[in-house]
Amino acid sequence: MSSWKKANKSGQREYQERHQPEARKHLGLLEKKRDYKLRAKAYHDKQNKLKKLYRKAKNKNPDEFVFHMINSETKDGLHYEKEKPEEHTDAQLKLMQTQDTNYVNYKLGTELRKIEKLKAEVSILDVEDRPNNVHTFYVDSKSEAKKFNPAKYLNTHPDLLDRAYNRPTLDALKNMNLKNSVQKDTLQKMSKQISQHYSELSKRIDRAQELSVLSQKLDMKKKLMNKNEPEVKLIKGATKTSAPVYLWKKERKR
Repeated sequence: MSSWKKANKSGQREYQERHQPEARKHLGLLEKKRDYKLRAKAYHDKQNKLKKLYRKAKNKNPDEFVFHMINSETKDGLHYEKEKPEEHTDAQLKLMQTQDTNYVNYKLGTELRKIEKLKAEVSILDVEDRPNNVHTFYVDSKSEAKKFNPAKYLNTHPDLLDRAYNRPTLDALKNMNLKNSVQKDTLQKMSKQISQHYSELSKRIDRAQELSVLSQKLDMKKKLMNKNEPEVKLIKGATKTSAPVYLWKKERKR
C-alpha cells in the first residue's frame, strides 16, 4: 500500500451510528435510515397495488359473469370461498386411488413386455444408426502397423470388415452357396423395417419411464392419505421425471 493511501486512510473519520438513548431503551431499537427506506418502500408498493386494484374494479364490466361468483361470497367486506360438501368418503378416495394405481401398473407391465419383445427381435440385427464400435489391433512396431492388413489377419473378405456380427472366414465363404443371395432392394427394406423397430422401442421405453414415475407418485399420494401415519417432512419436490421424496419419523414398532 502506498504512503498516500495510508495517509488518506488514517485521515478518514470512522462512521458511527447514533446509539439508542438510555431513557428510550424501553421503546426498542432506534430506527436507522436504512430501516426507514425499507419501510417506506414497502408502504409505497402496497399503495400502488391498491391503486391498481381500485382502477381495475372501477373499469370492470357490470354484465361480466364467471362461475366463481356463485362459489364465493363476501362477508363484512372480506371475501370467502363457499364450503362445498364432500363428495367422497376417505374409504372411497382410497379405493379410487388404488384402482388408478392398479391400472397404471397394468399399463406399465404391458409396456415392459412389449419392450422385451422388441429387444429380442432387433438384438441380433444391424441398423444404420447403430453405435460405431472400434476394434483395436496392437502390433510391435510402426513398420508392422503400416503393413498390417486386418482382412488378412481376420481371414475374411475386406467387404465384411464393417460388419459387427456374422463375419465369416474365407474358408467358410468358399463352402457357402451364394446363388440364392439376398437382393439389394430386400436388404434396404429390411434395414428400414429394423430402423422402425428401434424407433418404436425408443418411444416405448420413454412411455414406460413416464408410467413408472406416475406409479411412484400415486403410491406416495396413497401413503400421505393415511392419517394414522406420523408427520412427514418433504425432502424433495416432485418433477416431471421423478416422484417426491418424503421422510417419515422413525418410530418403534411393538
